[in-house]
Amino acid sequence: METRNIIAAISLSAAVIILYSLFFAPPPVTKENLTEKTKTEQNSDAPSLDQKENVTEISREEALQKSERIQFENQSIVGSISLKGAAIDDLTFKEYNVSLESDEKVKFLAPRSSKEGYIIESGFITTDKNIDIPNADSIWSVSGNNKLTDQYPIKLSWTNDQGITFEKEIALDDKFLFTIKQRVINSTEKNYDFYSYGQIIRNQIPEGLTDFYILHEGPIATLDEELIEEDYDDIEEKKFSRTAQKGWLGLGDKYYISTLIPPREKEFKTTMDYKNKYRINFVTTEPLELTGNSSIEENLQVIVAAKRVDVIDGYAESLKIDKFDLTIDWGFLYFLTRPLFTALEYFFKIFGNYGLAIIAVTVCIRVAFFPLANFSFRSMAKMKALQPEMARLKEVHKDDKMKLQQAMMALYKKEKVNPMSGCLPILIQIPVFFALYKVLFVTIEMRHMPFYGWIQDLSAKDPTSIFNLFGLFPYDVPSFLVIGAWPVAMGVSMWVQQKLNPAPTDPMQAKIFMFFPLFLTVILAPFPSGLVIYWTVNNILTMAQQVVIMKRTTVKTVT
Repeated sequence: METRNIIAAISLSAAVIILYSLFFAPPPVTKENLTEKTKTEQNSDAPSLDQKENVTEISREEALQKSERIQFENQSIVGSISLKGAAIDDLTFKEYNVSLESDEKVKFLAPRSSKEGYIIESGFITTDKNIDIPNADSIWSVSGNNKLTDQYPIKLSWTNDQGITFEKEIALDDKFLFTIKQRVINSTEKNYDFYSYGQIIRNQIPEGLTDFYILHEGPIATLDEELIEEDYDDIEEKKFSRTAQKGWLGLGDKYYISTLIPPREKEFKTTMDYKNKYRINFVTTEPLELTGNSSIEENLQVIVAAKRVDVIDGYAESLKIDKFDLTIDWGFLYFLTRPLFTALEYFFKIFGNYGLAIIAVTVCIRVAFFPLANFSFRSMAKMKALQPEMARLKEVHKDDKMKLQQAMMALYKKEKVNPMSGCLPILIQIPVFFALYKVLFVTIEMRHMPFYGWIQDLSAKDPTSIFNLFGLFPYDVPSFLVIGAWPVAMGVSMWVQQKLNPAPTDPMQAKIFMFFPLFLTVILAPFPSGLVIYWTVNNILTMAQQVVIMKRTTVKTVT
């Protein structure tokens, strides 16, 4: 019965996903909304950022040597800013390794001239084509400090032949925030109009792209509190453009993100497009008037961060960035995923181990569902006790299915048993299971976090395999045969649990259900080991509760 409930629950979950895609997913592009976006772009007075972007094939290391640089470093990141173009184009996360087996740190940004180029730049543009403005080839000079730290900002400047100087004062906090104060100084008698902009350019789709339907990776923004998520292939096919009064924009990977926060309280146009490279940018729509012998100034923020929840929430609060927490893809089950993560963090602080935190959360979930499970298990215990009587009725009415059905319904009514009551706890727990899977999958806090023994990364699958007796024999098995010790333990616990439940009355159905624990073991083997630990412990707690209830439940039937 419990196994049948799981099958029903999984089927219902698939239906929920389909219904979500039909009624809650973003609407498809139609001629009408495409026309509306086009109107928005046409009505904007902001100039567009049209630059020639050519992809080259040199390595990141070679590209770093091609221009003079200003180094930056704090406790979280290290990198450099190219004086050619004044772009932030070299950044490494000091606290995160490429893989569990490697000490190499994650390199996130790279110069535009490299194959894996990924840069962030900002400045001013104008509609007056007679004015020289700095571009990707302009060489900036440094005044004052020659290294950017969380204690010392830097100042860059570039002057054209027309008496106009462009300046950038860049400050860095102790984590991932760059604050850029950009200024234009006019030493002539003429008047000019300028628009500020910020731009993120990426040469290619990242090699580690997960490309999994439960996770968004690519261009992301919140514009006037509306979340915008575009895939890389979306902007290859169609340019996205929208004007907003407030918000932020960026490019998100699974664990890392680069973001731009435009000047506050100013309307700006956001564009996402692909012209040999992936680009996302903003341009303010209202010009800043630069009169003779004066200056103009605007501030923006750049956050290039590992998507740690405390860091993202900290910036959202301190900088008052609306919906910045959605840089982490909590999904449409936000109301479950976020509380689950909070609970895991709470128990992690107590136990110092996310595996123990998962077990503690599992216990809490079982306690929360205890009354509902009690009701279900009592019903299932009665069903099991009724098996001899049901077998007798089948024998008596073996030639008349209608009478058999009537006799069964009469028996259920007499004993006050609902054969479907066992489904309810499983149906309620399926969203919790998906939410925990989402938390383990998307949060960097779980990345490379060990449990005990052979589990060194709770966000990755169990690395052992039953086909080499969990490492006893010294040979590697193909990836599709990596069925680890924890998935096997989960399958065994499910098989034992199945034996506690009423057996299906149909022999063919019974044979199918007998193989279901094996089927789920194979299916869940590639899942994060933390999720398999949750399912295994949940099975054990369920069995303990079920055994106690079944011993206390008696059914008296009159034959």
